[in-house]
Amino acid sequence: MKENPAPSLEYILHEFDQCVDLIHRKFPLLAADILYFDHLIDKNELEREILQPFANVQADEMGPLLSESPFNASFNSKEIVLGILKGDAAIFHDSSVYLVALYGPSNRSIEQSETETVIIGPHDAFTESAFTNLSLIRRKLRSSHLKVIQLSVGEVMKSDVFVLFIEGIVNMEYVNEMIKRIRDIEVDIISDSNMLVQHIDDYPNTIFPLFLTTERPDVIVSKLSGGRLAVIMDESPSVISGPTSLFEFFMSPDDYYQRWVIGTATRILRYIAFVITITFTAIYVSITTYHYEMIPENLLYTLIESRSRVPFPPVFEALLMEITIELLREAGARLPSKIGQTIGIVGGIVIGQAAVQAGLTSNILIIAVALSAIASFVIPSYVMSASIRFVRFFLIILAGIWGNFGLMIGISVIVIHLSKLTSLGSSYITPIAPLEVNDWRDIFIRGPFWMLKDRPSQSRTRNKVRNKMKR
Repeated sequence: MKENPAPSLEYILHEFDQCVDLIHRKFPLLAADILYFDHLIDKNELEREILQPFANVQADEMGPLLSESPFNASFNSKEIVLGILKGDAAIFHDSSVYLVALYGPSNRSIEQSETETVIIGPHDAFTESAFTNLSLIRRKLRSSHLKVIQLSVGEVMKSDVFVLFIEGIVNMEYVNEMIKRIRDIEVDIISDSNMLVQHIDDYPNTIFPLFLTTERPDVIVSKLSGGRLAVIMDESPSVISGPTSLFEFFMSPDDYYQRWVIGTATRILRYIAFVITITFTAIYVSITTYHYEMIPENLLYTLIESRSRVPFPPVFEALLMEITIELLREAGARLPSKIGQTIGIVGGIVIGQAAVQAGLTSNILIIAVALSAIASFVIPSYVMSASIRFVRFFLIILAGIWGNFGLMIGISVIVIHLSKLTSLGSSYITPIAPLEVNDWRDIFIRGPFWMLKDRPSQSRTRNKVRNKMKR
């Protein structure tokens, strides 16, 4: 058998052998057969484009009918198979085959994002339909300069991937590099954009996310207008943006929908929360193990009394409680929402109180662990929050081994690692390295809009000015 034999009804039926969901409709009087997947097509389109015209023609009129739109002749068996899988109907008449685009499966309606909620601003979110996501972006970015390039990934299941950018703003080196990385992927199936990201990362073994994934159309529109590109994958509600810096994961759309003073205060609070969540428990372990002299005298007596019944070293005590918190977090995420909230609240209170009364941990450590956990929830990105939790365990172990010296070693290792990372070839810690002080007005603070005149330096765009207003 040839690798790509001539298209025929027998060959296509053989390709879809044992596919009970394939619909085969026969029209003996017209010498025609139709193949399609009922759950992938729009039934109203099927009725209007095929069934009604076929009901009103004779056998000798089929040739002229099939020569009109929307019937597209196909001479490639692989194209026909792929077309049926994408929601087309294949019409077999005599020795010719025609494809009719009828794609219209039931889709989830546009709803609010559950992982990226905002108080002020738009509440629409992406869905699993790539074309719905494209329409959401087009509605917010009505410009002919917004370009869309279609690619596909996957050997067994070919998934559509769309690369978006604004012509004249984006640096085309980024676009060409992204297209190259997507085309170089050789894998059977990629079912979500969060999987796609792991195949195009600059450093696939790092724990830090190197591309921003979001479910919010307004975030993607903002990134596109800032000189970055976006990647939409069909059947995924998350859209990729790049290149990305570490500090973008601490930004929220709320920052721009509020007054700039409020947005700045909130952003600074997130950076404080970042420091608390990675170091607070580790500092407790370091001080209670090696550096009692750092504790104020009044607090020292309370701490000694609190730890007097605890049989474990502080590092084991801290790891025990941190693992317990992670178990509660994971249980709350997997259970139904109402039960999950109950488990998280009641479980945390009951286990924490019982652990203190049983002498397994001190009440001061409970406070430290709880504060670290709460601070991690302040980070807007769930992916970055998960990475930060891993860093916390790393610093706790080093603090338990070498005290403050181990804590400093751990922080130094993290900073060196972050300095090495890149996103599409650009520095991950822009605008600190390379130093771009002008970008700080929209990184560490949320400056007023009249100050945000230039696009981020990481975009490497020639069209730098985005705001020409004087106030």
